[in-house]
Amino acid sequence: MKPSHIFFLTLSLLCPPLPADDKRAETKSAPAPLPADVEKRTVQIWSDGTRMAAHLYLPKHHKPGDRLPAVVLCAGTGGTKEHTGSRLGPILAQHGYVALAFDYRGWGESDSRLMSVEPQPQPGAQQEITIKVKPLRGQMSYAEQTEDIRAAISYIVGEPGVDAARIGLWGTSYGGGLVIWVAGNDPRVKCMAAQVPGMGAGSNPAAMKAAYDLATKQARGETEPVPIETGKLTGALARYTAMRRNPVKSIGFSATEASAKITAPSLFVVAEKEELSGNAAVESVHHDLVKRGVPSGFHVIKDITHYGVYAEGFAEATRVELEWFDAHLKK
Repeated sequence: MKPSHIFFLTLSLLCPPLPADDKRAETKSAPAPLPADVEKRTVQIWSDGTRMAAHLYLPKHHKPGDRLPAVVLCAGTGGTKEHTGSRLGPILAQHGYVALAFDYRGWGESDSRLMSVEPQPQPGAQQEITIKVKPLRGQMSYAEQTEDIRAAISYIVGEPGVDAARIGLWGTSYGGGLVIWVAGNDPRVKCMAAQVPGMGAGSNPAAMKAAYDLATKQARGETEPVPIETGKLTGALARYTAMRRNPVKSIGFSATEASAKITAPSLFVVAEKEELSGNAAVESVHHDLVKRGVPSGFHVIKDITHYGVYAEGFAEATRVELEWFDAHLKK
């Protein structure tokens, strides 16, 4: 049988190398060996027809019939299940949770969407075609990543031994903004923790105009329909050389606006010396939740910058987040 697709890609696309700064962070944050009381499974999640790679962490010795709370772990820019998720997953399992760490589509070990580079032929009897395509990897897209998170939630609520009424959501950096949006739009989220969250451009008029102008060019084929050669990150984020930003995919996705719909207890952990996003915007969301009577916490880790939350601030962030989940998912 002929394969349904022909792929024209290199190993560097399949496994994009970590930039220099990330290699340093990866070395510092290398996970310890899996604890003897934790089980780790490799699982597969389907998100809108694309396979996502994931790791499931479970307490080894929970009693048959137990229905445990679960936490879905959502990475930040360039992050994968092998990064902070592989450190935090076993810790959560040791504290009585089922934890799910996954790679967004087109990130890490997950499959990507594919873009045809020539007109598609009519499918055969088996609804298969052979065609030249480009893999769409490293895309930063609110539209896609929030759908991936919701797929991960859908997966975990079907896991035997998980209490579907006690689902927590954890996100960091770019993923922190994503989980805020999902918490405001998915009633299955019963508790949320966002650390050093990126809140995005929101309804900034200039950013929205630029995004709509780009949408016109993409639709008319006047630029790449999906950024591959274009869309490279700039400034402090230029270190993420494999990532591509598509502002069109952020239209209508505002973490701040979505927070107005959050009813689940929400914790925000920020770095005192945050240099990539603004703590004031995060604190404003926290105060709005408090005014609406939604349980909300705002914790500042002293003397660290954004990336310190993965290094010298990791223990404090993890302690505070565990206390939050214990208070709201173990009642």
